[in-house]
Amino acid sequence: MLQFAKRLRHKGVKITLAATKHIFKTMQDFSGSVSVETISDGYDEGGLSAAKNDDEYLARFRKVGTETLEELIKRLKNSRCALDCIVYDAFIPWSLDVAKTLGLVGAAFFTQSCAVDQIYYHVYKGDVKLPLSESEISIPGLPPLKPSDMPSFLYVHGSYPPLKDMVVNQFQSIEKADWLLFNTFHKLEEEVIDWMAKFSPVKAIGPAVPSMYLDKRIEDDREYGINVYKPITGACMEWLDKRESDSVIYVSFGSLAELGKEQMEELAWGLKLSNMYFLWIVRASEESKLPKDFAEETCEKGLILSWCPQLDVLAHNSVGCFVTHCGWNSTLEALSLGVPMVAMPQWTDQSTNAKYVMDVWKMGIRALPDENGMVSRDTICICTKHVMEGETGEEIKKNATKWKELAREAVDKGGSSDTNIEEFVSKLVHGGESSDTNVE
Repeated sequence: MLQFAKRLRHKGVKITLAATKHIFKTMQDFSGSVSVETISDGYDEGGLSAAKNDDEYLARFRKVGTETLEELIKRLKNSRCALDCIVYDAFIPWSLDVAKTLGLVGAAFFTQSCAVDQIYYHVYKGDVKLPLSESEISIPGLPPLKPSDMPSFLYVHGSYPPLKDMVVNQFQSIEKADWLLFNTFHKLEEEVIDWMAKFSPVKAIGPAVPSMYLDKRIEDDREYGINVYKPITGACMEWLDKRESDSVIYVSFGSLAELGKEQMEELAWGLKLSNMYFLWIVRASEESKLPKDFAEETCEKGLILSWCPQLDVLAHNSVGCFVTHCGWNSTLEALSLGVPMVAMPQWTDQSTNAKYVMDVWKMGIRALPDENGMVSRDTICICTKHVMEGETGEEIKKNATKWKELAREAVDKGGSSDTNIEEFVSKLVHGGESSDTNVE
């Protein structure tokens, strides 16, 4: 959302980013031209971890969040020129009620792919019945999907009920929204976007990746400006600089996904078995799952760090493959920088993203688990070699380069996403009293 805010700021729109007080305290090295204000989720000291359970947290966030968001908007309207629009995370649908109560334009911002949100929408409407019973699921605008290609909240029926409800209930009162904004681009998800646009004010405005990795039109936009963990930059980039082009496997499962101890061990031995260079990001909380002395035994080929500047790593010419959980942000970053993927989805939307990586965009391979749900060391080794070497690897690299060029084209001047953002701004300006438009 901050990256989208930067694009709007570049087009002359004044922006205020509203974060909860707890999240604001955890922001490291926040920087940029976007001002930040806070609202409350009712748990200012601990956030979600302070609540008894997810249901309690979401209920209190709705109550306290509604009150404090209304207070913030009224304060902003009293101190500055009139506020025109609220762009809200679609996971927080009550924000739209606040916008409409206060007479503002409401734009839902979807942080997952159009394909995934199309699935959730059809579950919300009741067109896709749970538990899944068909061997193949047909949804408009999407390729035929197996149950295992569906988001985990649907495939593993009964898992994480509050989170399943949250992702499905994004569509409550969605017909009241003036815009539905998606962090994707038209050519990437053309069929599903075109289908959705027949019935809703859908606009693709992504990839929401810093401009200097894409169109380079916003010269100071080199990083997101918010870090969850402090990246280890120097050692990481120096190590990569010593490696040959396309010789390194980069491995990261993001800030949330957790591998079991046995899976961590299989991944470790799979990387060693490949006999290739690897850069593996293992969060401090996960280090105990590594095989004993693994880092020391593989130090000639591997580098293990707790966090790294992922965009810089993916942009480095020594990186030839990304072993990823296929979270949407990581997927878009790899796609925007033309890096082939080995997909190892863990939960939520990642299985659907992995399906598209392999079968639709054809820029990677999905490492399939065995009957026990484990991706074996042999599978990991074989998949990385297929992506890094031979005819299959060449075809994947060719497709990865194609999507990199199309991603840049989408956000560059006159591209599909740039045009959609221009239209969004133009409608706000035209509907407001002046060209000094404010968006929260």
